[in-house]
Amino acid sequence: MDQRKPPETEEGWYVLHDCRRIDWDAWREAPQRVRDRALSEGIDFLAAYEAIEDAEEGQTAVYTVLGHKADIMILHLRPTMGDLDAAERHFEQTEFAQFTEREYSYVSVTEASGYTEKSREYFDGDVDDDSGLAQYIQARLHPEVPDEEFVCFYPMSKRRDPEQNWYDTSFEERAAHIKRHGDIGRGYGGDVNQMICGSIGFDDWEWGITLWSEDMTNIKELLTEMRFDPSTSKFAEFGPFYVGRRFDPTDLPAVLAGQRVPTGEDPVTAEAVAHAEGGGQGRPDAHAEADAGHAHAGDAEDHGGAHPGSASEGDHPHGGESADADHPTSDEDDDSGHSGGRPDVSGDFEEIDDAAQRVGRLGLHEGEAYDAGDFALVFHSSADAEDIVDDVEDLSESFDHYDRHVTTTVRAQSGQTYVVSIWTAKEAAETAAGFLGDLAGVEERLGGQLGDGDAADDGGDHEQAAASSQSIREQLEAEGVYAGQPHGEDVYALVVYSEADPDELADEVADLRSAFDRYDTHVRTTVYTDLDSDTTAVASLWDTEDAAETASEYLTDLPDVVRRQGESDGFGTMGMFYTVKPEHREDFVEKFDTVGGLLADMDGHRETALLANRDDANDMFIASQWDSKEDAMAFFRSDAFSDTVSWGRDVLADRPRHVFLA
Repeated sequence: MDQRKPPETEEGWYVLHDCRRIDWDAWREAPQRVRDRALSEGIDFLAAYEAIEDAEEGQTAVYTVLGHKADIMILHLRPTMGDLDAAERHFEQTEFAQFTEREYSYVSVTEASGYTEKSREYFDGDVDDDSGLAQYIQARLHPEVPDEEFVCFYPMSKRRDPEQNWYDTSFEERAAHIKRHGDIGRGYGGDVNQMICGSIGFDDWEWGITLWSEDMTNIKELLTEMRFDPSTSKFAEFGPFYVGRRFDPTDLPAVLAGQRVPTGEDPVTAEAVAHAEGGGQGRPDAHAEADAGHAHAGDAEDHGGAHPGSASEGDHPHGGESADADHPTSDEDDDSGHSGGRPDVSGDFEEIDDAAQRVGRLGLHEGEAYDAGDFALVFHSSADAEDIVDDVEDLSESFDHYDRHVTTTVRAQSGQTYVVSIWTAKEAAETAAGFLGDLAGVEERLGGQLGDGDAADDGGDHEQAAASSQSIREQLEAEGVYAGQPHGEDVYALVVYSEADPDELADEVADLRSAFDRYDTHVRTTVYTDLDSDTTAVASLWDTEDAAETASEYLTDLPDVVRRQGESDGFGTMGMFYTVKPEHREDFVEKFDTVGGLLADMDGHRETALLANRDDANDMFIASQWDSKEDAMAFFRSDAFSDTVSWGRDVLADRPRHVFLA
């Protein structure tokens, strides 16, 4: 018999489904203080892993499990097997783990394989890394866990019976099965999201399938229809099914108490922190059950999972294209009227106020992909990204003939296909909307301005500071210095300095951080220690300025706070997230001493301090104070700073990122 051709594959994140049973007898017999400690450690573990404090990227989610097979399922996605291994061992060290027994687990890796012609072009290297198709496949390999309420996980293999052996069929026959199977799934777009992971050599089955939906009957209907497809009826074997509901880590006490979760119907935002508990007085309780529910139904901005019928599928494609359930299909007529010889397309999209946030979630950021004041169109399509990428690239080439065109691209995110087109003027975008609306499968059409390109002179101190910060980042980028904000996102930084005992301060900050973690807009709050003095700093990062300002009220209530960064006159600049390779930490500190000597001779320099993360000595930031912005910029343009940046490439684990506080 001839050797059969396997599909090419590419792997992404590693996945662990960890299913646990609660020892209810032991739980009921345990003293209350022991149960309280177990709940506290369980919440801390789950919240920290959901916040990805153990790795640079990935995701974690926790679900109840219905039926006799288990009580909870913890789902981890991480960049390396080592990350999964650490997560598994870390959980076992918690007091909560002592009340659980592992009933089932499954190890796999997200996978894309080359059954379609387009995907084979990708594997053959005929596709640019920044193309829509390449980004689409990468999104499949690094999926988002969706917020849908229900999850269904099961393993499966392809049959190898003498008369029904999947692996004895030709490549072409398998590809035909894959396509037909995916066509079925596309009929469930917006109702079911999925993640397909390969596990040959990893576990007892060949694939692990995870499906999400707001209604479990959607999953039942999808799987029922697929049972009658030959790809399943002839060749599929299934393992056990685990069905559950997602809950927020803060609802763990409610789960153990037999209460309905989530305990809060509406998710709380960070902006509401000032109003938490006691009418806004005092700090929010980290483990309060009220108002801490997980956002899920009707809040699914990001959907995870491999895309059915796409280049991401392995030998078992499943669900359909996932239209965003929160955005209903447009009922607008595609036919455009005409006025003055130009198509009237002004009604072809709905104007929105959060265009910058939407394109940001798709990887397009101000200063990199566009300028403040530009206008963006974000069209959602039910078609596969790979099916429309060529048409979009053709349109983009045509648009490039016009000076007002910035970019037009296909972006795939969590099973969704989006076309983003950015222009320097709304009028140009309106014309482009008529052409983009003719693309296959376009359902939702949105458009909006990306920030304010002409800020008013009386816009207030915060707007002026933001504009100044953006201007400085642009100047530094022109000088070849990376000056993005932490995590490459628009975050707002607060830093307060305290002379309190570091241990006492760390305990206070830990309680405050637990409270902050209840809010979606909280990024991180960390304690840093000055290497040359007794001063300790607390840095807190937030997604929105309002949330940061609200949080500042709580930060300044910490013990023995002496000042906030930027409170004095002059100009403050804070370089954050200098992650140093462990073997070069001493070299970095010595280099800082050398640079500190140079800074002392710079005009306008007042003070500079090097601070290290109390929990991770390799994470540092440098805080400086200058007489003026011009003095700080003079240093950034100096040969001494340029030499330091070049030297840092060898000792830093990633690129330094700067935040400026004026």
